[in-house]
Amino acid sequence: MMNPLTLMKSETESMSPAHSAFLRLRQQLGERIIGQEVLVDRLLIALLADGHLLVEGAPGLAKTTAIKELAERLEGDFHRLQFTPDLLPGDLTGTEVYRPQTGEFKFQHGPIFHNLVLADEVNRAPAKVQSALLEAMGEHQVTVGQTTYGLPRPFLVMATQNPIEHEGTYPLPEAQLDRFLMHVRIGYPGADSEKQILHLARQEALAEFGDRPAVAEVVSRAQIFAARNEVLAVHMAPPVEEYLVQLMLASRRPAPYGDDLARWVSYGASPRGTIAIDRCARAHAWLLGRDYVSPEDVQAMAFDTLRHRVLLSFEAEADGITADDFIRELLQRVPVS
Repeated sequence: MMNPLTLMKSETESMSPAHSAFLRLRQQLGERIIGQEVLVDRLLIALLADGHLLVEGAPGLAKTTAIKELAERLEGDFHRLQFTPDLLPGDLTGTEVYRPQTGEFKFQHGPIFHNLVLADEVNRAPAKVQSALLEAMGEHQVTVGQTTYGLPRPFLVMATQNPIEHEGTYPLPEAQLDRFLMHVRIGYPGADSEKQILHLARQEALAEFGDRPAVAEVVSRAQIFAARNEVLAVHMAPPVEEYLVQLMLASRRPAPYGDDLARWVSYGASPRGTIAIDRCARAHAWLLGRDYVSPEDVQAMAFDTLRHRVLLSFEAEADGITADDFIRELLQRVPVS
C-alpha cells in the first residue's frame, strides 16, 4: 500500500497553474518545517478540501510555525488565539461596542474574522468558547444579537491539543470533534531532521536583526478556489466509491468482519466522515498529480479522517485498543471492490 504520509512528485507532464502553485507551496513549506511532512501535507489537504484541522502533538513540534509559514504564502491574513480558561465567546467572535458619539452599538469583529486562525490549546477553553468556535467553523458565519456576519473565504482553523497535560482542560465532546475534517497526530522528528532543525535555527538566529526576505510567490485566492474546483472534479470510479461506503458502514456495524471488531466499537463514523474521507482522498490524489481516486488514496486518509469519529467501547479501552488499531483492522479486513 502507498505510504499514507508522503505526497510524491506529480506523475503528469502538464499541470494546471493552480496545481503547480500548490506543489511549489508544499516544497517551500517543507524547507521551513523540517521533519513534519505529515503536518504540512494535511494542512494543504485541509485547505483544498475546505475543512479544518485538529492537531495533537507535544509542545515544540512546529505546529504554530507551520500555519504561520502557510499564511505568509497565501493571499489572506492570519491570527493566533491562545485559548485559556478565562476566555469568553465574545473574545473570539467579537462583540457590540457602544459608541457615545452616535448613541449606537457598533460590532467590533473578533479574531475569528481572519482567513487562517490558530486556536492554540483549544481544550483549555470552556465549553461556551469551544461551541462558538465550532459553530463558526461549521456555518462559516457568526451571529451576534439579530445580525449574522459572514466569515472570509478561504477560512481555515487549525486547533491544537497538548497530549501531555490534561489537568484543567475541557475535552472536546465527540459531537464537536466531528466538526473537524481531520484529527492529525504528530510526533518527534528523526535524527537527520533534528540536525536540519538545528542548522535552520542557527541561520534564523544569525539573521534575527536583519530584514527577512519577502516571500517570492504568494498563492492567490483565485488559485485556491481553482484548485478546489479541480479537486472536486477528480474522478472516483463506482468501485472505489463503493469501497469507501463499505468502509464507513463497517465502522458502524463491523460484525461481518469479526466479532472482535464488534466488541471494540460503540459508535462508528457519521456521514460527515464519509464526506470528509471523500474530499480528502480527492485532494490526496490531486496533489499526487492524478485525475482519479484510487483505493490507496482512501486508505491513506482513513486514519486522520476517522480516528476522532470512532467511539470505542469500554471493553476495547480496557484492553488498550485505540481508534487507530480499529481503523487498521478495518482496512485489512474490508475488501477492495
